[in-house]
Amino acid sequence: MAQLSTQYDPLPKPTNRTIPCGGKGGFALFGFAVLLGILYTAVHFFRDLSGSRPLAFLPFVLLAVALLTALLFEFVNGFHDTANAVATVIYTRTLRPGTAVIWSGSWNLLGVLASSGAVAFNIVALLPPELVLHVSSQTGFAMIFALLSSAILWNLGTWYLGLPSSSSHTLIGSVIGVGLASRLFSGRGSLSGIDWAQAVNVGKALLLSPLIGFGIAWLLLVAAKALVRDPRLYRPPQGDEPPPLWIRSLLLLTCTGVSFAHGSNDGQKGMGLIMLILIGVVPTVYALNHAIPEHETRQMLTQTEECIRILDRYAPPAAVSEPDPANRARAFIRSRKLEPETIPAIRQLLRDVAVQLRSSKSFAEVPAGQVANIRNKLFVLDQSLHALTTSRQVGLGVGDREALTAYCQRMSRAIQFIPPWVKVAVALALGLGTMVGWKRIVVTVGEKIGKEHLTYAQGAAAEVTAMSTIGFADLFGLPVSTTHVLSSGVAGTMTANGSGLQWGTVRSLAAAWLLTLPASILLSGLLFSLLRWWG
Repeated sequence: MAQLSTQYDPLPKPTNRTIPCGGKGGFALFGFAVLLGILYTAVHFFRDLSGSRPLAFLPFVLLAVALLTALLFEFVNGFHDTANAVATVIYTRTLRPGTAVIWSGSWNLLGVLASSGAVAFNIVALLPPELVLHVSSQTGFAMIFALLSSAILWNLGTWYLGLPSSSSHTLIGSVIGVGLASRLFSGRGSLSGIDWAQAVNVGKALLLSPLIGFGIAWLLLVAAKALVRDPRLYRPPQGDEPPPLWIRSLLLLTCTGVSFAHGSNDGQKGMGLIMLILIGVVPTVYALNHAIPEHETRQMLTQTEECIRILDRYAPPAAVSEPDPANRARAFIRSRKLEPETIPAIRQLLRDVAVQLRSSKSFAEVPAGQVANIRNKLFVLDQSLHALTTSRQVGLGVGDREALTAYCQRMSRAIQFIPPWVKVAVALALGLGTMVGWKRIVVTVGEKIGKEHLTYAQGAAAEVTAMSTIGFADLFGLPVSTTHVLSSGVAGTMTANGSGLQWGTVRSLAAAWLLTLPASILLSGLLFSLLRWWG
């Protein structure tokens, strides 16, 4: 590290030869966009509240605190993951630090706004169904505050130490910790309340991301050396000298892509929890998607009736002895064990939904007193039908499985949606977090991973790797770690270049990577238990 400092200025001073895209005008424009976003969020949030039953003082305070806590998580997320996007353009002298941060924050904001929402609800799917269905209860609020607080504390601690840690990893560990504590608190002591199949899929995406980042970045740099012979690409910057224009343009493009992809993926993690909070406290507005037109509601009724006929083929018509068929369906979701009354219970839920769909032309017309009930039935149906289509105990035909899967996708659109103002609020939190806390992580990525200064080709290879990996993960609804992909990508380029690695930093990064999941599980579980006991 001392060798680096004597040859290069790590965080370059402003120079007129960098790409002009910042300064006072850039800060003013970004500040104006932030003010507009805050105004837009506030107007639409209070307009939504005015369309629901008036909230008592305590529920309103709990709602406000829970929403602010979720936004604080995204704000701290900006310290970590978004800072990685600007490290390479700063250390290759492509952009000044202030300009880079504004540029990255703006594209993060746009990435959040363009996100699909699939990642958001894949995170929520890891929680036990009982907590999701009763999120407005004391236990539900304890869950929200415990998992968000533990994620924030771990992210702040690793940021303070300058260790790039995965916000995705932390949040998912917190979700699992709350789920495990909830099962132990209920006296069941079993681990079946968590969707372990979904947890394994998410875990694979997170655990493989460093290996993918290292391998792809290594290959890209080796290929670039073989195909592009310009020696300037493989030399570190000299003083404050900016790279040639075409190289600057490439690096700026990759920084833009990483920032946009990061916003579209990581920004969704807070969105899912915010929607969980809103559904629990203001169900009349947020429990069902009022934007679904009447003709789609009719199509959903047709599919519901078709699903009833399909299940008739796998279980004889019979009454369900359980007073509430949802209890039997939830038992199947937890255990994945098919009982004689499982299919009749799911079929009864389908019939209840069909009755409701016949009585209302659209979800916007569902009576306020029935909104939470119909939403809960749709949620349990979605989870139980998904478990049924993946179970080997039933022996579903290919056509029947496809029909049930298509119905689940239709149901998901009715209960899994994100209002635009939620996206704007998360985008603002993520962008502002980037501008406030970027420096510690940038210095680690730019100076402490390799033994030599980052070259232009290394910066581009690491950024292209991160941009493409995150983009594909977002397409398939899988959360990945920007931190892990980019940090390991930088390490891969250092290895391919023969530069060598600073093994002290690598060991610290590996330790943080290995400890994040168990630490966040333990921390969130303890916080949840304390909040339950205190309440």
